[in-house]
Amino acid sequence: MGAYADRPWTSNYEAGQPATISPRFTDALSMFRAGVDEDPDGVAIHYFDGSLTRRDVDGLSDALAAALLDAGLEPGGRVALYLQNVPQFVIGLVAVWKAGGIAVSVNPMNREREVELLLNDSGSTVLLTLESLYRDVAASVVGGTPVHTVVTTSELEYQSRNDPRLFAGVERIPAKEQTAPDGVTVVDMAELLDRFRGATPPPVTPAPGDTAMLTYTSGTTGPPKGAMNGHGNMAFNADAFRQWCSIGPDDVIYGVAPLFHITGLVADIALAMLTRAPLVLFHRFEPGVALDAIREHRPTFTVASITVFIALMNTEGATAEDFSSMTKLWSGGAPIPPSTVEAFERQFGRYVHNIYGLTETTSPTHAVPRGAAAPVDEASGALSVGLPWFDTVARIVGDDGQELPVGEIGEIAISGPQVVAGYWGKPEETATAFPGGELHTGDVGYMDAQGWFYIVDRKKDQINAGGYKVWPREVEDVLYEHEAVREAAVVGVPDTYRGETVKAFVSLRPGHEVTPEELIAFAKGRMAAYKYPRLVEILDEIPKTASGKLLRRELRDRAAKA
Repeated sequence: MGAYADRPWTSNYEAGQPATISPRFTDALSMFRAGVDEDPDGVAIHYFDGSLTRRDVDGLSDALAAALLDAGLEPGGRVALYLQNVPQFVIGLVAVWKAGGIAVSVNPMNREREVELLLNDSGSTVLLTLESLYRDVAASVVGGTPVHTVVTTSELEYQSRNDPRLFAGVERIPAKEQTAPDGVTVVDMAELLDRFRGATPPPVTPAPGDTAMLTYTSGTTGPPKGAMNGHGNMAFNADAFRQWCSIGPDDVIYGVAPLFHITGLVADIALAMLTRAPLVLFHRFEPGVALDAIREHRPTFTVASITVFIALMNTEGATAEDFSSMTKLWSGGAPIPPSTVEAFERQFGRYVHNIYGLTETTSPTHAVPRGAAAPVDEASGALSVGLPWFDTVARIVGDDGQELPVGEIGEIAISGPQVVAGYWGKPEETATAFPGGELHTGDVGYMDAQGWFYIVDRKKDQINAGGYKVWPREVEDVLYEHEAVREAAVVGVPDTYRGETVKAFVSLRPGHEVTPEELIAFAKGRMAAYKYPRLVEILDEIPKTASGKLLRRELRDRAAKA
């Protein structure tokens, strides 16, 4: 292992966790079944004023699995889930597994072109979706895909509160009123469940290497690719979450991460199945609704993007008492400025631990141990993403693939039980990204002498300003120190003199004002002359993926059109 032969990180486990674990289960479906057997009447899902027990989810998923088989789903067949954070996502996911299929997660923010691409790439034959998403988006494209059965459902199901902040104007759309292209059958999920109530699909026990999910990369640097998240991958990382974050049946999981995203799939759904902790869902993130869910259900644990924590900090009426139950907080999916972590702790008395992972690693590979504070690199100001967690080998490699010494910057490469087998139907991309089964992440960072890892930035986001390398993350962290800045994103834009120059896009905190010139001067006084932004544009919102990642590609396109 070269420089990592005697890695010191194992000495940093404050709670005495071992370096390796032996997961209780080797597939995600067995985790769910064990929870049903051990506590059938315990709450599995809270959804506004509604709730479902594990017995409820078991019966509903049995019925849906039987319906999928009746519709012709074959072993290994794909079923696309095009849904928000609603109970039907969990029911559908378990049903697909019970039917011997593979679930395909589709971002509910995706539009026609993106939905058609994913349905065709995955070869999905069944689409489970919200009524409005089918009417407004999917109906116009399913006719050109392998989909032959569409199951529609409503966000109004399984609750009666119908919060106007989310559901104003939402009405049921009967399946018979939906457009059905030639060769496509559209059916209502509730009617389907009634028709197959009491039916039990033939027993299935997935192998660890069987694909449980096709989870598509966010496409921030190119077309999305379907990571083949295996049952063993999901079972391992669910158990790693359980042990690292100390999650048990007395906890309540705050399901704010999008369920279509790998974080929501593992840190919310799979972890809840494994630990028998109730999962709190509330359709989609709206700050006031999200705060109400905390007050009503008193969750203890969550993993969310830092943009969620920023939004909650700026939600009117939010108090430290509201967050008194939230003792186990982690944030991943986007860089975390140290100043934001400090501000959240000052306001709410809760420390947000960093965590790092990718779609291709079935969620985390690194995390800050509970109760420990992430160190900050003095040179760059970067907050550590944590230590490699159980059974994970993390290396820093150069452009030639060779391992670099401690402290040197290079690409992070990961191997471990959570790393997927590759990309669906893309052997060349798989061979490039997973040489020898080791994922080359595309993230640039380094490891310090104590074993803590730091992310510098994405390789493709590096800015070359007059021959000097500038990492957007470092500039963003400086801008976050300004009291008026809510969010910041930095990109390189063409410049006739420097080749590229640094441009910052920022959004402001409510009630604060600042000019672009003032922000430029603020950054100029805090960093090297070649790094500070020469251009600043103030936006109402910074464009992001649903998981909170900054869409720098979209910002570069915006700058090019300016």
